[in-house]
Amino acid sequence: MSTITLRPWQRAAFDLFRLRGEPNPDGLVHPDFLTVATPGAGKTTFALTCARATLAEQNRPLIVVAPTSHLKTQWSAAAHRLGLQLDPTWSPGDGLARDVHGLVTTYQQVATGAAASKLAGLAADGFVILDEVHHAGHERAWGDGIRKAFAHAYRRLSLSGTPFRSDAAQIPFVRYDVTGEGELAHADFTYGYGDALRDGGVVRPVYFPRVDGDMEWTTAAGDVVSASFQDELTKDHVSMRLRTALSLEGEWMPSVLSKAVDQLRTIRSSPRDEGGQPDAGGLVIATDQDHAQGIARLLRDRFGVPADVVVSDDPGASKKIAEFSENDRPWLVSVRMVSEGVDIPRLRVGVFSTTTSTELFFRQAIGRFVRWQAGQSNQKAYVYIPDDPRLRAHAFSIAEARRHVLRPPAPEDGDEFQPEGGLDEQRISDEGEQLALFSEFSVVRAHATDISVHTVGPDGGVIAGDPDAERRFEPTYDTGASAAFDQEPDPPAPFFAADPDLSIELPEIPTAAGLVPSGSLSVAEMKDDLRTRNAHVAKRLVDVTGWNHPKVQAEMNRLAGVSRVATATNEQLARRLRYSESWLRRLLQ
Repeated sequence: MSTITLRPWQRAAFDLFRLRGEPNPDGLVHPDFLTVATPGAGKTTFALTCARATLAEQNRPLIVVAPTSHLKTQWSAAAHRLGLQLDPTWSPGDGLARDVHGLVTTYQQVATGAAASKLAGLAADGFVILDEVHHAGHERAWGDGIRKAFAHAYRRLSLSGTPFRSDAAQIPFVRYDVTGEGELAHADFTYGYGDALRDGGVVRPVYFPRVDGDMEWTTAAGDVVSASFQDELTKDHVSMRLRTALSLEGEWMPSVLSKAVDQLRTIRSSPRDEGGQPDAGGLVIATDQDHAQGIARLLRDRFGVPADVVVSDDPGASKKIAEFSENDRPWLVSVRMVSEGVDIPRLRVGVFSTTTSTELFFRQAIGRFVRWQAGQSNQKAYVYIPDDPRLRAHAFSIAEARRHVLRPPAPEDGDEFQPEGGLDEQRISDEGEQLALFSEFSVVRAHATDISVHTVGPDGGVIAGDPDAERRFEPTYDTGASAAFDQEPDPPAPFFAADPDLSIELPEIPTAAGLVPSGSLSVAEMKDDLRTRNAHVAKRLVDVTGWNHPKVQAEMNRLAGVSRVATATNEQLARRLRYSESWLRRLLQ
């Protein structure tokens, strides 16, 4: 038996999940539950607690579907901490080892016919967690794969970091409510950013310095267009304006990076009681791989700060992210690898420099900066964004939630957070943005101009577009960005840590091979180490015997009584390693 202590929202959502799982008068259990909770709130712990409680009643296969390969490893490690063992290396051609409770896969993998068919058998009457379930709507094949693989699961717990809407194809296992702006996913439990700030000790307040500029570009027709972010433009020109600002051919990006570098340097060098954090990190979210590499060179060559780069086709990307989350290097540049789910609590400064402008992506990206760190006072985060009307609207909606918690608005505040240009510009789709990226145009120039912050006046009201923002936005804690931001108090301290009602006692869940020994390493981590050591011995045996690899591997399996390495337990892999090492020693005598 072990005890799990939840946050208040996690306990409330857990209780509701359990209630929804009780059989109705017909003896049927409603299988689906959608939880929408702000990034950094602890959705992973909540979901695994639900899984553990369900498996305690009847041991079932546990399957987690994550958005990226990196998150498979993260889910496996989190499951281990809660007494569950998940295999993050599973493939459709493999079975499931007897010493794990289940597996972690990705939406992309489930979309393959072989994986969906295999998972349909594994997940029948099982427990399925669909992390960031909106990904199942990215491609039709992804949604079809999810539907085929998990139609017969006992329970399906879907998670998302922000509310999402339906496009032409609805996501399987999600109910929708018809609203004036389309069909909105119906969440069984919602825990927003404002709720998390109000609770304290969950998320940190995030502020958005918005940078305007003078941009100039030529169109495919040869026309020269000049505009700032305050000018009204056509849909195509809106996209070109943003791309021009973010281009490394102009001076907008270097100017913004300079401000961000100074801000991070100040945070890292300031006293802790003034918001300082020696290991604070910064993240730049780039448009594509070439853009990311160019930004990293700019940070290194022009500003003299080291910068790591992670891109999706880098086989070492997951390792780089894990290392960055633990070390004290200042900057990470990413395309989409760190847009959601990735846990790097030390991020305090960001630059949103991607042409992807949807609200869903924006909120997920900002979620990388909100995670609270215990023992750190005054941990405000700053994310620099282009003053593009769409991004401005997304930032305002987050800022409004923050302001209403940290400083309740005066009655006369009215609609001060309504974005300029109305809502039409906000609804420009990411599809149109991406199409515009392929139209022919060239950057002429791009210069950053004003930085706008939203400061709080003496009466508690918000002063939007403060004309003195640029002068005040110097990276110091007494006169700079935080001088304006510090007028808002820090979030309250958490009040729930000692509440006995938040603790849940759950029995240990055995695997088919029995109870898993406790330790710092998960079954998956130990399995990876044993497979690596087995492979090293196999290579030595190939050299000594002159046999080919398949013959050596087959003999190693025979000696240990193992049918397949992919489905072997750690006990079997350890036995295989011992017998193979003994064979090698005899050959070398």
